[in-house]
Amino acid sequence: MNIKKINFTFKYLLFSFVGLFFVNLSLAQDINIQESINLSFKCDLDKKIIKNSEYNYQTFLAKDLNEKGLDKFEIEAIKPEKLFIKGLSLFLSKSEKLNVKIVNKNVVLFKSIDKEKNYSESAIIDRKSGELIHEITRNIKSENSEKDISFYSCSKKEKKV
Repeated sequence: MNIKKINFTFKYLLFSFVGLFFVNLSLAQDINIQESINLSFKCDLDKKIIKNSEYNYQTFLAKDLNEKGLDKFEIEAIKPEKLFIKGLSLFLSKSEKLNVKIVNKNVVLFKSIDKEKNYSESAIIDRKSGELIHEITRNIKSENSEKDISFYSCSKKEKKV
C-alpha cells in the first residue's frame, strides 16, 4: 500500500473524529438534562422590565400592569434530552424548537430562537426558591431590539393522581 494514501486516510479519519467531537461537545452544552422531572407551578407576576422605543428598561410592578400570573406552569423533563414546557407561552410549548435545555437539581433553563421571525424566548426557574424569569426578545438582529423580562414567584402545585 502506498504510504501517502495511508497518511491521507489517517488524516481524514483524524479530522472527521475531531470534527465530530467538537460538534458533540457544543450540543452537550446546550442540552444537559440530568434528571427526569414532572413539576407543576402556580406563579404570581412580581414585576416586568420593558425595553422598546417608548421605555428603556423601565420596571413596572405587577399591580401597575393588566397582566396576570400563571395558573398552571408545567415542566416535564425526560433524560437524556426531552423537555416539555406548558403554560408559559405558545412559542416555548413547541418542544422541538427548544435550542437550549438544561435541567438539574437547582434550575431548569430553556431557550428557543426563531431566526426567520427575528424572535427569541428564554426562561429560567430556580427549583428551590421558585423564582422564574421569562425573557422575550423581538427584532434580535436589530440595534433596536425590544425586550420584555417578567419576574414571577412560583409555588409548586401538588399533582392529583
